[in-house]
Amino acid sequence: MRRWLILLATCVFGSCSASGETPQRAYLPDMMTSVPYDAYDAHPSTPNGQTLMLPPEGTVPVGYEPDVYGPEEPEAIRAGEELINPIEPSPEALDRGQRVFETICFVCHGPEGEGNGPIIGRFPNPASLLSEHARSYPDGRIFHVITHGQGLMPSHAVQVLPADRWKVILHVRRLQAASLPEGGSP
Repeated sequence: MRRWLILLATCVFGSCSASGETPQRAYLPDMMTSVPYDAYDAHPSTPNGQTLMLPPEGTVPVGYEPDVYGPEEPEAIRAGEELINPIEPSPEALDRGQRVFETICFVCHGPEGEGNGPIIGRFPNPASLLSEHARSYPDGRIFHVITHGQGLMPSHAVQVLPADRWKVILHVRRLQAASLPEGGSP
C-alpha cells in the first residue's frame, strides 16, 4: 500500500513541476490538443460532412423572441390585440426611439411623421403617422407593420431590433400627441 502512495505522490508532484509553457509529460495528449476545423472545412464526424451546420430545428437564440405572427392582415389584427409595448417611456427609450426613427423611418415618413420624407417624388407618398387611421392602431399592430411591412412598406425586421421597434413606437406616439391641438385627445 505504501508503494502505491509513493508512486501516486511521485506522479502528482512530478506532473506539477513543468517549466515554462511546455508540460513535462502528457498523459492524455488528445485532451491537451484538439483538432481545429474551420467553419467551411469538411468534417468527418457530422452527418452532412460539413463543419458549419444549421442549428437544430426549433432552437431559439439567447435573447431572441420568435415571431409567431404571419404577414397577413388577420395576423396584424391579432398582433394588435395580443402584443403590448414592454418598454416604459423613459427619456432614454424615447431618445433611442427618436434616433432609430431618424435613421430608418425619416426617409419616407419625414421628421414629424407626416409622410413627407425626402424620398417623396421617387416613390408613392407613405402614410402619415399622424392620421386618425395610424392613431387607431394599437402598439402591437404598429410593431407588426414594422416587422412584416404593410402595403408598399417593406419589412424592417432586419434593420430594426425588436426592442428598438418598441422604442420607435414610443416616439411615434409622442409625435402623434404633439400634433394634437391643445386639449385634444388621441
